[in-house]
Amino acid sequence: MSLKSKLHEIKKKYEGKKMAPAFNALHTFLYTPNETTHNGTHIKAVDDLKRTMNTVIIALVPCLIFGMFNAGYQHYLALGEIESANGFLGSSFWTLDNLVVGLWTVLPLVIVSYGVGLAVEFVFAVIKGHEVEEGYLVTGMLVPLIVPVDIPLWMLAVAVIFGVVIGKEVFGGTGMNILNPALTIRAFLFFAYPTWMSGDKVWVHGAVERDNMIAAGQNLDAISGETILGTYAQSQEVAYSYADMFFGLIPGSVGETSKLLIIIGALFLIFTKIASWRIIVSALAGALVMGLIFNGVVDAGWIGESSKFFGLMSVPFWQHLIIGSILFGAVYMATDPVTSSQTNKGKYIYGFLIGFLSIMIRVFNPAYPEGVFLAILLMNVFAPTIDHYVVQANVKKRRKRLKMVNA
Repeated sequence: MSLKSKLHEIKKKYEGKKMAPAFNALHTFLYTPNETTHNGTHIKAVDDLKRTMNTVIIALVPCLIFGMFNAGYQHYLALGEIESANGFLGSSFWTLDNLVVGLWTVLPLVIVSYGVGLAVEFVFAVIKGHEVEEGYLVTGMLVPLIVPVDIPLWMLAVAVIFGVVIGKEVFGGTGMNILNPALTIRAFLFFAYPTWMSGDKVWVHGAVERDNMIAAGQNLDAISGETILGTYAQSQEVAYSYADMFFGLIPGSVGETSKLLIIIGALFLIFTKIASWRIIVSALAGALVMGLIFNGVVDAGWIGESSKFFGLMSVPFWQHLIIGSILFGAVYMATDPVTSSQTNKGKYIYGFLIGFLSIMIRVFNPAYPEGVFLAILLMNVFAPTIDHYVVQANVKKRRKRLKMVNA
């Protein structure tokens, strides 16, 4: 008996029972359901939510694999055991030793994210008696990519429970949530455990542990993993080249450092019509405009080098796109079809404000110089309002045109 037939038999056996949603979830994850709508107007298409989610996951896999190698590379580089890779294809980057460290540190984050998140979804599906929703498939992959590599797993588990329950289930589940669940999880970690989300010790594997050993009296050299944004916030000189920033050979969240792979993922999502190019382009335009304004403030001499904002304000406007998480957020977070604006004109406004506010928060919050996630969460709340006014403006425009025709 084939696997498909066996799953179909199990599904029939548990039909109408409490655990039916759990078996249905496994069945429909592997095979396209053969059920169709029986009445009412509907659109016939070959894709569904699971296939859409899987496409996004495919676009994220290169960032995940690169993040694993980068975790090992940053670890050994900080220990002084390897030389700089000197380029994306450098011989000291794509090594088995780096991959082993990456698998050891990143894979548990993926397992905890999916294990805890899907468990919460299964529990809610069984209690409420509805099918398991597929919304967490993408969230489960995004979460390990937007956190520091050494964050304690129990903290991640608590944050995932909070994000799935408060960020999605209380609103009615997938498709009903106001806030992006992955960003809700990151925001929870940021406010609940700030020392594990910022600083110069959390972005390189082993730095926190080594710091504790030094504090305990061991004679070891400290490891620093300051990010580029953290360095700029302190008005210090950055040691990384533009090529390192673009290719991702820098400390940072697991999947956000390689701008090259994020751009490739963006092109794939735009080509498959999963992500809105309007949101991505307008978000980057908003970031560039805000960066230009800050550069103008510095050039006009309105603030001096003694200002705590000088370092980040003087960053060339275009460089904001290859440091921090603005590109990752614009491609994979802002384009969430549930929490973003739905109208075309609204998408331009929504995206532009995300980029604009991201750089503003980045500059004015030197204690945590990464604003894209807070900006997206804020605009998630205002997305329905933007669509409302776009629709109302269109209605007024059509009424005015109708009066002119009838005049």
